[in-house]
Amino acid sequence: MQTTNDEKLKLLETMLTIRAFEEKAGELFQKNMIPGFIHLSIGQEASAAGTCSVLRTDDYLATTHRGHGHMIAKGADLRRMFAELFGRSTGYCRGKGGSMHIADFSTGFLGANGVVGGGFPLIVGAGLSIKLRNSDQVGVVFFGDGAANRGTFHEACNMAAVFKLPVVFVCENNRYASTTPADNMLAGGSVAGRACAYGIPGVSVDGNDVLAVRAAAAEAVARARGGKGPSILENRTYRYRGHYEGDPQKYRSKDEIQSAAETDDPIERFRRRLLSEDVLTEDLEKRLHKEIAARIEAAVQFGLEAPEPQPAEAFEDLYVNP
Repeated sequence: MQTTNDEKLKLLETMLTIRAFEEKAGELFQKNMIPGFIHLSIGQEASAAGTCSVLRTDDYLATTHRGHGHMIAKGADLRRMFAELFGRSTGYCRGKGGSMHIADFSTGFLGANGVVGGGFPLIVGAGLSIKLRNSDQVGVVFFGDGAANRGTFHEACNMAAVFKLPVVFVCENNRYASTTPADNMLAGGSVAGRACAYGIPGVSVDGNDVLAVRAAAAEAVARARGGKGPSILENRTYRYRGHYEGDPQKYRSKDEIQSAAETDDPIERFRRRLLSEDVLTEDLEKRLHKEIAARIEAAVQFGLEAPEPQPAEAFEDLYVNP
């Protein structure tokens, strides 16, 4: 698909924002300022930015425990995200969801999920709702290579295919299912290859090439929006941080991580491309970094200054119609 220069710069800005948000979140977590666990997607920014760039605000999105980037790419407010990570009442879930259960219905973001494979039933339900309402919305679910081996993946693919639901299954194959190399546990060699079992398209792309991701996602989303049913998109990528912050990462070497960061970083690849195309200048790049850094700092301050939930609020938000 054709991508304008303005759209390319927006993609770069989105990836830089995701990276800056997560680096700051990791820093704050190490200072014991964020409760619970956080899972960072540093290295996977092209998958989030490229996929979400072809979605509308009213399209539905479900994600995993590693969902900050998807939420940012879908248009979330950084201030309310940090407030939620800090467990404050001005957060998206009033401080009750945290990193792994954050949600924002105003942008169609159905939520992160602490259950591996938990997003599949949600997005199939959303897809069925879209079809019953005769809407032209689309539902997208992000998942990891490990979740592709869970029963909910196969159940969701089968149901979506049978009823031609407007759903796109986006696998972020970052080569590790928690601590297990995907190559050791992924029968058939790829997640996209499993699509043929359900009679739907399956495409595997370089998940560190944001324009390749965007093009593949655009085709899958157009197919879904046009009533032709679901697709599987596999973005082959890599995460630089552990499965969770604090993960000792004994399952891979430091040399492997460093090599991936030096040779295939999605942001650096796209940055070099835009510079070579004269879409990006050094001055513009500096301004982008400065503006993003300012937004991140302002968001952190907003979160830190927000009040904590009161004990009585624990009994609120339990039911739709209490």
